[in-house]
Amino acid sequence: MKRAVYCLLFFYCLSCQEKLSVTEEELYRPDIHFTPPKAWMNDPNGMVYYKGVYHLFYQHNPDSSVWGPMHWGHATSKNLIEWQHEPIALFPDSLGTIFSGSAVVDSNNTAGFAKPGETALVAIFTQHDAAGEKEGRSDFQTQGLAYSVDDGKTWIKYDHNPVIKNPGIRDFRDPKVIWYAPQKKWIMSLAAQNKILIYSSPDLKHWTAESSFGENIGAHGGVWECPDLFPMQYEGKTVWVLIVNLNPGAPNKGSGTQYFVGDFDGHRFKAYNDQTLWLDYGPDNYAGVTWSNTGDQKILIGWMSNWMYANQVPTQSWRSAMTIPRELKLVKLGEEWRLTSLPVASLTASGNNTFNKKAIKKVEKIKLSGSTVITFEADATKDFTVTCMNDQQEKIVIAYDPGKKEFSIDRRASGQTAFHPDFAGIHTAPRFHKDRSIKIKIVLDKTSLELFTDDGLTVMTDIFFPSKAYQDCWVDPKEGQITHLSSLQVPIKK
Repeated sequence: MKRAVYCLLFFYCLSCQEKLSVTEEELYRPDIHFTPPKAWMNDPNGMVYYKGVYHLFYQHNPDSSVWGPMHWGHATSKNLIEWQHEPIALFPDSLGTIFSGSAVVDSNNTAGFAKPGETALVAIFTQHDAAGEKEGRSDFQTQGLAYSVDDGKTWIKYDHNPVIKNPGIRDFRDPKVIWYAPQKKWIMSLAAQNKILIYSSPDLKHWTAESSFGENIGAHGGVWECPDLFPMQYEGKTVWVLIVNLNPGAPNKGSGTQYFVGDFDGHRFKAYNDQTLWLDYGPDNYAGVTWSNTGDQKILIGWMSNWMYANQVPTQSWRSAMTIPRELKLVKLGEEWRLTSLPVASLTASGNNTFNKKAIKKVEKIKLSGSTVITFEADATKDFTVTCMNDQQEKIVIAYDPGKKEFSIDRRASGQTAFHPDFAGIHTAPRFHKDRSIKIKIVLDKTSLELFTDDGLTVMTDIFFPSKAYQDCWVDPKEGQITHLSSLQVPIKK
């Protein structure tokens, strides 16, 4: 009897979803940010660039719009803005569901998966045994492989999974793999509760534990997840960056992304200092990692949500979007290293200028028409605001406080907020740059705002859910002056 009742409720909910889907897709589905065609999405996975194509895999529950049995969804793009949906790449099996991981191009066929004339793409992922977790075991997450010899179209799981068994750590997941050329071996960074474990392998199949990092450094308000260790170049010097996602414990509650800058010798990562640095201060950029096989260019994408409310946001037939892909660069502020991020150039390559003024000293209105990129420069000794609003008086407000040297985004009146007590609020971020002029770039889509300041030194990402699209942005210089104010309409990429 209970089974029959549950089935009736299930099909009733599906019919409700269908009735709501047209409205919510028109209202909330963004124009230029990646979303799944239906159902649930979270972490980006397995991003790899190969033969001119960017592959984006993602955590996906194809049967519901809330988190559940994880698969790897799949999409491809040639410019990181226009995406083609592909068939689901990886499905659960007897070892468990398919949690987060990475993918690499095995150019030297170290794993032996490719035949002569072929090149294998190899995916490395966590398999999550839900039954083992329910039984109270601590070894229910292991690491497995799959490979593709048809450019990522289809995937074959390795017969001898798992390649790394669990030593008894409940949170043991999210392998990110790179090739370390100086020692001709693969390096894996793997999240393990409050630290990152580093492994090495000659062939992707046999792994040796090298070291651990993080027990006594960085933010520890929650579990460490989704690491990414990679080298970057700065004025001829090789510097290593380790990205670590954290939930909860971010600056504005819930999920967030911290990073460390330091050295790596093929065995151990050592940070230059014990500062806690954040890649994005907004509440809605999580699980971000970089594409592999892009050379010295490092491109990151994140899940544009927060575990505090991700399952409750007001969409029904689909849930969650990804951030705009962002190019990472290293800079130095005196003796301190910082990682910057800015939208990839292809975002604005085909945009249309709708507004351009050299200088303003009074409130200026910019009419919004679809997805818009707003840029300007402002006096760092004066405050300013940017208010985006619809005719229902729903609004989101960006502000700068020169006394506190602080940026903020206020989404208390942005639209629907009652679905979770922590959604409405004012989110803040520090300014690091000491120049008198602040550079501002705002990427505004239907239900998200990404703020990039000082060439990506301080970044904030917020999502929101207005009852109708915002129609105007009011740029207010207060007592100062704003220069080089421009608005660029980004064509809808479908």
